[in-house]
Amino acid sequence: EMLLNDLADTSDLPTSLIITNVDISVFRDPEQKAKFEEMFELIEPGASFGYFRSFRRARVTFESPDSAARARIHCHQLQFGESVLNCYFAQASSPDEGKDGHLQPPSPQRQFLISPPASPPVGWEPVEEHEPCINYDIITALASMAPGEPHELHPPSDTQPGIVVHICEEVPSSEPKPEKPCYIHTPCPE
Repeated sequence: EMLLNDLADTSDLPTSLIITNVDISVFRDPEQKAKFEEMFELIEPGASFGYFRSFRRARVTFESPDSAARARIHCHQLQFGESVLNCYFAQASSPDEGKDGHLQPPSPQRQFLISPPASPPVGWEPVEEHEPCINYDIITALASMAPGEPHELHPPSDTQPGIVVHICEEVPSSEPKPEKPCYIHTPCPE
């Protein structure tokens, strides 16, 4: 109650709460469901409920943001059944969104990446690219390698052996390589 009094203006808060980690008994047992709803109806008798069983969540909608704030303060981290409830304000949607009920493309002011658009807006400038990152450790390791010499990949320690790669010399083979078989071209039918 004291926390709610500290909130000077609750008019910008949403009127709905999303309750997560709802005990599964709420979805199966009508008595548990009634007890769950009673917790929120004590705060505001006109609250409406929407259940999302597969997510173990519920949406509680109040008539005023003040009631939603009270319910959130009272019921957040509350033990109900075998679960601890978490209460979050539902995302409020502004009346400007979706006037025609469809998704709208984002505003075009920041949709340009590195390449310039066909007709850039006034003041548009390309983004400067940074110089490539040079890894000097890799360059040093590559420079220290010499062809035909063994390379130590992992130095030995008290508990592990070292890993050294020795380059094998090519031994000339005494056996001749088998010749490729000659395939006879099949003529096209006329």
